[in-house]
Amino acid sequence: MQIRKAIIPVAGWGTRRLPITKAIEKSMLPVGNRPIVDFAVEDCILAGIKEIIFVITKTGKESQIQSYYEKNTKLEEFLLARGANEKLAKLKTAPEDIHFSYVEQDANDKYGTAVPVALAVKQLGLSESVAFCNGDDFFYGSKDGSEEKNLISALQSADESAMIGVPTSKEDIVKHGLGMIESDQDGFMTNLTEKPELEQITSNLASVNRFILSKDLLTEIVSYVDSNAFTATDQEYMITDPVLDFVRNGGKVRVVPATGQFMDCGSTEGWLRANNIVNN
Repeated sequence: MQIRKAIIPVAGWGTRRLPITKAIEKSMLPVGNRPIVDFAVEDCILAGIKEIIFVITKTGKESQIQSYYEKNTKLEEFLLARGANEKLAKLKTAPEDIHFSYVEQDANDKYGTAVPVALAVKQLGLSESVAFCNGDDFFYGSKDGSEEKNLISALQSADESAMIGVPTSKEDIVKHGLGMIESDQDGFMTNLTEKPELEQITSNLASVNRFILSKDLLTEIVSYVDSNAFTATDQEYMITDPVLDFVRNGGKVRVVPATGQFMDCGSTEGWLRANNIVNN
């Protein structure tokens, strides 16, 4: 089965990483000489995805992500004039056949991981299965070089959805406030518990919000966002809520164990760990 599009949410102010995110978008913080988000983009491209849909913060000006993936004519001319061909080649941040789309999200509107999906579906009229990746984490050292490729390969029909489960100790699931995935003998999700207590943990697979979302599951997510009116002090619009409702109503979400190391760069500790591993 081929998945042609991926949604990568990168909106928000990145307040957990202040003060650096006052000047640099969180997903653009470097791991080596590349921004965090570029590792997720590369993962998608290696899986055969041709369109990357970024959900960006509505600011009235071009985002740093747009600047990174678009041409920089003046810089190209500067390097050409000096014969710096090796450096010129580094400006090609994506293959020419990859298309980038941008959906704006108002930072003062509804908040949570389900919101960018709903926005992308409604604004772009998405009606096919899509990949969903975060913009501030990635997998490193995955089988065949792409965790996304492995996830897509596990799909057995067009109406299936899928999610990655990261093998994680019980203690780390609790420590990092992760969701616990439970599945049946056929590998389909049966339950997802957000931030379980240690005594509740019956599985070693953690959710990191990496999905293949079928057309039916996309519809469920849009309905969830549109039919609720949570305020900022009520709760976030978590993507795992409609995913769990989808499963309880008979939908299929296949659970695929991760093969690579999960790099969560949302915290300073995780970002430093990613740099240490990737650059050594």
